[in-house]
Amino acid sequence: MEISALTRSVVKSNYAVISPDGYINSNVPGWTNCTVNVIINEQMGANLCQTLITAKEGCTLTGSTKASQIFFYVVTGKSKATISSTTQELKTGQFVYVPIGKDYVFEGIEEGTQILTFHKVYEKLKGYDVPETLFGDATDVPGPEYLGDPALRLQVLLPDTLSFDMAVNIFTYDSGGHLPMVETHIMEHGLLYLQGQGIYMLDHHWYPIKKGDSIWMAPYCQQWFTAMGKEPAVYIYYKNINRFPTKI
Repeated sequence: MEISALTRSVVKSNYAVISPDGYINSNVPGWTNCTVNVIINEQMGANLCQTLITAKEGCTLTGSTKASQIFFYVVTGKSKATISSTTQELKTGQFVYVPIGKDYVFEGIEEGTQILTFHKVYEKLKGYDVPETLFGDATDVPGPEYLGDPALRLQVLLPDTLSFDMAVNIFTYDSGGHLPMVETHIMEHGLLYLQGQGIYMLDHHWYPIKKGDSIWMAPYCQQWFTAMGKEPAVYIYYKNINRFPTKI
């Protein structure tokens, strides 16, 4: 018999590890016939929102972006997405970036499909236009070596231009691959593990991580990861970029 008081999830003031064993479902207006898990949110001190949507039969997602842009990524399954007047089918590993001021509809969603979302309030930069809607496929995005290490590969899913104030990347670690330093930086992260397992260090505390786990890291949360096991570890993650580092 499992003891229900045991979990790998932990929530601190500047980071969190969220494993699926503790998910509690939420209702989001316009998102029907689906299970929605709000994994990261402003309520925990974050400046982003990350959700995981699991489709039931007849699932539809409808809404409008206002202050916040949304990045939708199909973890598994398929759906048809219409952003304003543009419609495309999205399958596993494909995504769409929805800028502010757009209507969206996801329909024809296969039962069991899982869709990951990242939401961020958009900070417009003077002299630069708001980005356009962007459909993409992770399999078409190159994954060069990260900092010259062949065990690490980084895919950048959104254009690295000053119009964008958020990035979404996919990081792949071969077994035994690890970050080359303990990172300490201003960027905030939200991430979901798509494959594999390993050990993550967050502010000098060590956590076993595996497929399906999510992590929130506040700015300046010290972080390091190494992949373990017989397959590569892969996670998709958000970070805030390209804006002035202080509001003063």
